[in-house]
Amino acid sequence: MSKKGRFIVFEGIDGSGKTTQARLLAEALEKKGRRVCLTAEPTDLPTGRALREALGGRVKKSECEMAVLFVEDRIAHNINAQNGIAALIEDGVDVICDRYYYSTLAYQGQSTDYGWVKEMNLRCPDIRKPDLCIYVDLLPEQSLERISKGRDSVEIYENIETLTRVREQFLSVIRDLGEEDNICIIDGYRSEKQISEDILAIVSSLV
Repeated sequence: MSKKGRFIVFEGIDGSGKTTQARLLAEALEKKGRRVCLTAEPTDLPTGRALREALGGRVKKSECEMAVLFVEDRIAHNINAQNGIAALIEDGVDVICDRYYYSTLAYQGQSTDYGWVKEMNLRCPDIRKPDLCIYVDLLPEQSLERISKGRDSVEIYENIETLTRVREQFLSVIRDLGEEDNICIIDGYRSEKQISEDILAIVSSLV
């Protein structure tokens, strides 16, 4: 077992199944004897709570304001002394995060200035690069079907036009960062078991 923990990020459009797969991976790694922390962005920190207010449409924010709020929350997520990403990894804990800077590049990167959003996230010393990003791919139509079955309300980005643009932008982000970041695209059109088995095999190959 490595001394430091591993940092694994799950990405995908809403309804892709990434949250379920993040949980299944955490459970599988714990069965193998790893110490695991399952986390998500926006966080439960004050910065994350402000983001959730804006995402739910209760507080009006511009896309540039949203991009900055995500960066602030991400920095807090990384450097929190008690349960921040950096502290956990140094303590030998595997951190599995549901959404990270790829989401900000996909959402705010397509509605503001992509280069500016990329610079804020990738050049910030307090924002750690993941050891692995797993992108669970799903069509927007299938995403909305899952969302409508699972919830009573939808967020401001959950409509077919936006999800289509965001999926295209996610794939563009992956092409852009593919040489710098370790990113794997997983076919999300299959059973939970098939997907989770593929993900565990990929994660098991990490040093």
